[in-house]
Amino acid sequence: MFSLGVGYHKRFKMERPLAGLPRAMLPCGYGAVAWNADLLEAHAEVLAGCFRGSQDAILFPSLGSRDGCAHLLAEVVRRKGFIPEATWLIVGPEGPCGTIQALRERIGLAAIQNVGILPAHQNKGLGRALLLRSLGGMVDTGYGRVLLEVTADNFPALRLYSGLGFRRTRVIYKAVPLRAGDDSAIVI
Repeated sequence: MFSLGVGYHKRFKMERPLAGLPRAMLPCGYGAVAWNADLLEAHAEVLAGCFRGSQDAILFPSLGSRDGCAHLLAEVVRRKGFIPEATWLIVGPEGPCGTIQALRERIGLAAIQNVGILPAHQNKGLGRALLLRSLGGMVDTGYGRVLLEVTADNFPALRLYSGLGFRRTRVIYKAVPLRAGDDSAIVI
């Protein structure tokens, strides 16, 4: 497939203070597993399953495959600002089904890198519990604020983040090559 030029996908930068977090509650049958280097492959498998075929995999091609996700996660955990206390894997009856990672943005400010729940496990409160578990790890390690970016038409994620007190602080546009059939990009 050839490129038809450049389009832009609208994304929101969102932030919230870390004070006053509710408690993370997982549904029966699910557990949270703290970061461990031996879990990198499990995180990559879940991340790929969450984003395969999604608009975010177009914006960030590494999210479109298991190998791309493994490479991305290896880079995240090697960074000096990696926050292992805010990186979690959710495990359900059939195995791993949710993942989140975080990095230090600057002193006192953490950044969520990737959040994903496999489609078969969505709408069970796992995204909320996973995000709260990560935010709690940020508090425990001395962070006062958190930020993240989300694609503007990812309405389930926007509801989750807004419901947990994240507020939009900025609109950004991610440039991507236009492909035939891509009607989600803004052409400028």
